[in-house]
Amino acid sequence: MTLKKAAAVFLTLLAAVTLIACGKKDTNAKDNWKKFESKKAITIGFDNTFVPMGFKDKDGKNVGFDVDLANAVFAEYGIKVKWQPINWDLKETELKNGKIDLIWNGYSKTKERARKVSFTEPYMKNDQVLVVKKSSGITSFADMKGKTLGAQSGSSGYDAFTANPKVLKDIVKDNDATQYETFTQAFIDLKNDRIAGLLIDRVYANYYLKQEQELDNYNIIKGKYASEDFSVGARKSDKTLVKKINQAFKKLYKDGKFQEISQKWFGEDVATKAIKK
Repeated sequence: MTLKKAAAVFLTLLAAVTLIACGKKDTNAKDNWKKFESKKAITIGFDNTFVPMGFKDKDGKNVGFDVDLANAVFAEYGIKVKWQPINWDLKETELKNGKIDLIWNGYSKTKERARKVSFTEPYMKNDQVLVVKKSSGITSFADMKGKTLGAQSGSSGYDAFTANPKVLKDIVKDNDATQYETFTQAFIDLKNDRIAGLLIDRVYANYYLKQEQELDNYNIIKGKYASEDFSVGARKSDKTLVKKINQAFKKLYKDGKFQEISQKWFGEDVATKAIKK
């Protein structure tokens, strides 16, 4: 190959790489609402083991409070939701790379996450709780001194655990938690005494133990972590998408659909004041 031909090949490859790079940048930098409207489809990333917010049932169907709520929100705009199971520890990366368009699955609004994503209005409250076996004799966070703790990797619970070390981190064994990809895996280890306690979302703990008919065998302990807001996470550029979701939240509440979905999964109205306005 002559030097001239080699140079031409190099420039062609460089142009292709540049176009690809620009395409990725463009995806993250533009408002994609018109694309969602025209395609009548949007992809939502979720942890398909997070009961009762979004999970796969015994028939392989995606179900849950967030699944019902998101489907109702986008039905308002004639848009169908594609549910994409993701590794929860990589959720913001998947959003940034364009593999998903939203993070919606008991996603707690935090200052750290707000640097990476744009949040909708909070639609539900949640707390981080400690789940232990009643037979362990543990009745408070202080009783976890020197004992093994479990938490989900990339969860808001683990973030709170590391950000507020005096609450729990400074007293548990090795001053850290065993991290799990899913809470289901963590519960298996808790049941088999491989960990003494599990830091977990209250909504998950209540639903899971009730479904497993294990509520009488475990203690659910609230500590000093601040309550959290569940919100939907979008790319910073998708301002219209966030606005449309917020509008749909309020319309669904006004029409009674939000309350209907809430009663189905929780037996109560879990809507925040922001949604009720």
